[in-house]
Amino acid sequence: MVKIACILLLIVVLGTATVGLLMRATSIRVQKGTSSYMPRRLTDIPADKWTQLGEKTIFFGHRSVGTDIINGIEDLAGRHGFLTVNLLKTRDVNDVKGPMLAHASIGRNQYPELKVEDFKTLMESGLAEKVDIAFFKFCFVDIVQTSDPNAIFATYCEAMDSLKSRFPDVTFVHVTVPLCGPPKKFKGALKATVKRVIGGPPVLDENLVRARYNDLMRERFSGKEPLFDLALYETLEPWGQRHYSLKDGQEIPILARAYTDDGGHLNTVGRQHLAEQLLIELQDLAGRTP
Repeated sequence: MVKIACILLLIVVLGTATVGLLMRATSIRVQKGTSSYMPRRLTDIPADKWTQLGEKTIFFGHRSVGTDIINGIEDLAGRHGFLTVNLLKTRDVNDVKGPMLAHASIGRNQYPELKVEDFKTLMESGLAEKVDIAFFKFCFVDIVQTSDPNAIFATYCEAMDSLKSRFPDVTFVHVTVPLCGPPKKFKGALKATVKRVIGGPPVLDENLVRARYNDLMRERFSGKEPLFDLALYETLEPWGQRHYSLKDGQEIPILARAYTDDGGHLNTVGRQHLAEQLLIELQDLAGRTP
């Protein structure tokens, strides 16, 4: 009996050590650097300015990470009385009446072209005639290692150019694609390790493709049209340090560990951080649009 117990203990020890070594071997080496951009805070904006946002009708198309951000907005609204954002989940044009932030799931994950098509269809179904500001975002699963960022970007630009031409009174906001990064919790780290062991694509390789798409977005829209740089904010700590990793000497941006439990979706800290930055940028737009 003692011999069997010793053998079982040895198996457990060896198994634990093996898992530990695999997790270490497949983990992302996090680097931190300074950023030229310091995230703003809600309290940096005078409370009376937030009434401008509450007077606008906005539509936000998304999937899971977008739902995380919406939950973050609800968190912040519960803590800050000056936030008067009326949230409504709906795809029904008839539900959009008066100032609100309407939001809904669009398209299908892993098929970015379907999301572009769905957003365009929603706008053309009468929704664009009811909103002041509209935007949608891709998920990290929409742009992966095998994706062609140039082709996806061309499809996106063609649709948005059409919408801007047809609905000149709507402010369309462009959004960079979310990143992935090292999970904060052990369960997420273990899942990521298993995925790599069975042949899943490396996070850094996928983030590199996402970064290429995001660079196209920045080159085309930064300083010219409204751009919510979601990917940038995912890399930034509240005090401005940016998170990245190195592969073959190249810097690759990553989702900060503090913002995610599973390496992709936003935890409570992450969703509130992204929601704060989105609200601030929407407030800026609300102050500039008639």
